[in-house]
Amino acid sequence: MKQRLTKILSVFLMVSLLTGILAACGGGGSDEAATKSEAPKTESGKPDISKKVELNWYLVGDAHVDSPKVIEQWNQMLAKDLNTTVKLNFMTWNDWQTKYNLLFASGEKIDMVFASSWADFFKLSKQGAFLDLKDLLPTYAPETWKTVPEQDWKDVTIQGQILAVPSTYPEYTPDGIVYREDWRQELNLPEIKDLGTLEQYLEGVKNAKKVTPINGKAWNEVNTLFHTYYDFKNIGGDSGVIVAKSYDTPRDVVAYPFTDEFAEWAKRMKSWADKGFWTSSTLAAQQEAGDFMKAGTGAAYWRNAPGASGFIMDVKKNNPNIKIAYFPFTKFHNYAVPNLGINNGMAIPKSAVNPERSLMVLEKLRNDPAYYDLMTYGIKGRNYEFTEDGSIVSPAPGQDPAKVKGYGIASWGWRNAKNEHPAKDRWEGEAKLIEEFKAISKPDIFAPILMDYQPVKSQLAAVNQVYQQYGQPLMMGLVPDVDAALENYRKKLKTAGVDAVLDYVTKQVAAYADEKGLK
Repeated sequence: MKQRLTKILSVFLMVSLLTGILAACGGGGSDEAATKSEAPKTESGKPDISKKVELNWYLVGDAHVDSPKVIEQWNQMLAKDLNTTVKLNFMTWNDWQTKYNLLFASGEKIDMVFASSWADFFKLSKQGAFLDLKDLLPTYAPETWKTVPEQDWKDVTIQGQILAVPSTYPEYTPDGIVYREDWRQELNLPEIKDLGTLEQYLEGVKNAKKVTPINGKAWNEVNTLFHTYYDFKNIGGDSGVIVAKSYDTPRDVVAYPFTDEFAEWAKRMKSWADKGFWTSSTLAAQQEAGDFMKAGTGAAYWRNAPGASGFIMDVKKNNPNIKIAYFPFTKFHNYAVPNLGINNGMAIPKSAVNPERSLMVLEKLRNDPAYYDLMTYGIKGRNYEFTEDGSIVSPAPGQDPAKVKGYGIASWGWRNAKNEHPAKDRWEGEAKLIEEFKAISKPDIFAPILMDYQPVKSQLAAVNQVYQQYGQPLMMGLVPDVDAALENYRKKLKTAGVDAVLDYVTKQVAAYADEKGLK
């Protein structure tokens, strides 16, 4: 315990140091950016690359066993085309968060780094960690500047500064469930189209197949279903019990346990729990509902859209007698929100020595198929091969899969839809699903709202404790008396300070809405 506390204290001190350093350097950034945007050009007006440079880049994620070979080939291409090489550093998944935060406080000269909304991009941006690219992009990454959609540039624009290059790959990850389509057809149950038909399916398989429909952990299934069914939107990521009332009214912020919708939901979930749709020990369960589906003792499993595709193909490969279908929760309100472009992107820290050359390399990575294929898919003929229709087979035919693996690193930062190749063995319904999402797409207006909760951190901690102790059992229908449990839950939240948290979030949302011109 003592060692754990010491480690936590060390991380806290390091993060505090980071904050102090960033705050100290934030004031002088504009002059530095202005100087760097005036890089020399040749008489032809093109960027001057006469000086050979080595760039220092960082990616989040693990290197592939073939990464040294791929990077060597990449650097040969870069040396020829841009008189440049790149030292590519990987921050591995097991400790990337600690290393990523300390990276900006270390004083190391870094020319480019992976950047993401889930890696504190918005927080670091407001602390002055990144270089404004607005004046550099038209000269050093002109195709990128012209082709990145306006909304994606807006996602990375903070106080008038463009602080990253987002990936250009509309990635949709809405919640939904995979279910046993073969059982639905066998039992002549209605096609799942809404909450009512979902309930009929769960009840039908429960009674006929004598299984627990959502076996194991059922929290994700119920919690995501609740939020999406009522169109409650999380703010700045997971905002706990504080949500926007709907996509159409982003300024209408509420604590959902005090809404009529939650009272209605708690009573519905009580009936589902009493019918045995999940076990009474579900909140303590460790095994995923999908494991029970594969074993024939479960019937439904929460997955986002990409996860559903992977799950369906895994079942098809290993349990070919089972037929799986997918119901995306976008059906409830008929719109889909793609991930922010800065869910994956690339940024240039203010410590960069050669920001111009980094942008030129990124321009090649994003837009030149030779660069893109190498750094995204690996070595052709070894890690991959293309089929006649442009699909990708990994590893390449003729290679021993036990010795040669498909290439995969954190390539999201330069991902570009025009150069992507779908996997040959993908789920046949995936392309149709993506087109369906594109047709009803709306931009994500909630994820960029920065919440540090510092002014209400003690109240938030208390609210979260009440949420776990009283809210989750109520959400899952695991209480004897819903009305009594709801009244007690609301009282506990009030005592914990939920009103202070609600007031703080409401003000942050209003300020963001004013800045972005949201209604």
